[in-house]
Formats: sequence, C-alpha cells, structure tokens
Amino acid sequence: MSGCCSPRGYRRFFSEQKARSEGKRYRSKGPDAIAKRVVEPLLERGVEGSTVLEIGGGIGAVQLELLRSGASRAVSVELTPTYEDTARGLLDEAGFVDRVERRVLDFVEAGDDVGSAEIVVMNRVVCCYPDMPRLVGAAADHTGGILVISFPRSTWWTRWGLAAGNLLLRVARREFHVFVHSPDEIRRIAELHGLRSLAVRTGVFWQVGSWERPTEGLP
Repeated sequence: MSGCCSPRGYRRFFSEQKARSEGKRYRSKGPDAIAKRVVEPLLERGVEGSTVLEIGGGIGAVQLELLRSGASRAVSVELTPTYEDTARGLLDEAGFVDRVERRVLDFVEAGDDVGSAEIVVMNRVVCCYPDMPRLVGAAADHTGGILVISFPRSTWWTRWGLAAGNLLLRVARREFHVFVHSPDEIRRIAELHGLRSLAVRTGVFWQVGSWERPTEGLP
C-alpha cells in the first residue's frame, strides 16, 4: 500500500464513532442515496439465491438490502476493525448473523483467502485505495456474475473538492488520502479481467458502474 495511507490513517478516518453514526442513520433512514444506486442494478437483475462479496462493506448496508431482497449469503471484507461492532449489531437486529461472514483484511493482499461470489460490490471504496488496478482487477477476478462499483466522477469540481479535502488531511497528519481514479481506466481494468460493461449511472459527484461475467459461449 502507498505510503500516503497507513493502517492507522484508515482506522482514524473510518473510526468507531463514524461507524456508530452511520449505523444510527441506517436504522432511522435506511441506506443512503449512493448505496441505493448501487443496489438498484442488482435488484433489476434479481438477486434471489445469489452469493454476495462486498469489499469495504463498512456497516454492511448494501449486504443487508441484498439479503432482504433474497440473496442467500454474503461475505464482507473490511480493511479496518472499526466497523465490526456496529455491523454485527445491525446483522443481529435483522436476523442475518448466520448468513454473513465478516473478515478484516486487505482484500488486494488476501489472494485466494477470499472466495468468489455471484455478486461483487465496492461502494465508495476505489477512491480510498491507492492501487486501483490491483483492487479492481482482484474484484473482477472474484466476480462470477456481476460487479458493481461506485466511484467519484473525474470532473473539475470533484478533483478540486477532493484536493482541498486531501490538503486538510495532510495538514492534520491523518495518514489518509482520497483518490480520483480515471473512470475510463476503471472500466478498462474490469474489462481486461474478463468482464463486459453493462451500464454507468452518473450523478453530480458519484457514478455507479456495473459489469458482468459473460456466459460461456456468448459474445
């Protein structure tokens, strides 16, 4: 991992307090707007009986929505342990504790320690990881059916806003950095790893891309 982002930096930025705040919001209002946009293309295709792998799942909002909609099981891979208490509390409340495996590790470095799934999700994760090609490539390699990723648009206002935020993080010595990776390069890496582009849904700041593993024998 790049020297700009340390394990301590991730733990401080994605803190237990942040996890509790997100959990409180989810309990009162459900998934936020970006999570809803990530879930939408999956529900349109149908998730009944599907397995889910979420990389950087945080409190697990996307997993909870997919399980409620019929997904069979989920694996959550999170880089820091700070979300675990809140996430497990939400799973317990929903009655899904036995259907979700939560693991704390660096997905890129995990290799074969994490199995593949029919649905793979990365919601606001690519922008928090310095080595985008390895992360997206690993996610694509673990995708048996569909991959959905949300990431910032590469516009002047996103670049300016995140540059200002990164300056503040650097001044505060937070050992964390936010990235605006090229959307075209994200798409290229996913396709290089055997996926076929489905759609891109664009908002003011975020966009959501989806790719599928082509059925054998079809173009």
